[in-house]
Amino acid sequence: QVRLAESGGGLAQPGGSLRLSCVASGLNFKLHTMNWYRQAPGKERELNASITGDGATNYAASMKGRFTISRDNIWNRVYLKMDSLKPEDTAVYFCSVNYRGNVYWGKGTQVTVSS
Repeated sequence: QVRLAESGGGLAQPGGSLRLSCVASGLNFKLHTMNWYRQAPGKERELNASITGDGATNYAASMKGRFTISRDNIWNRVYLKMDSLKPEDTAVYFCSVNYRGNVYWGKGTQVTVSS
């Protein structure tokens, strides 16, 4: 069974940084594109960034230049480094993977950006 578990969220000041981590199990991790999404209160879940198994990345326009996605195929982890954080980045952040036609999600990690 595919399992995803996020960590690394918390409270950050505007302009600060956080690094989120997601550990995956139950799949051949290096073969699959991993995604980071976020969902702010009252808003739909939106894609932040994706990374293929061999490291090609793609970013939402609003995150490009501030967020960096990376992965470690030995430890089955995907990361999201977030810099220059803004209050509007406050959201629950989820990692996800499409595995054999099903989309799997972690439980999410809360990021709050506030002074």
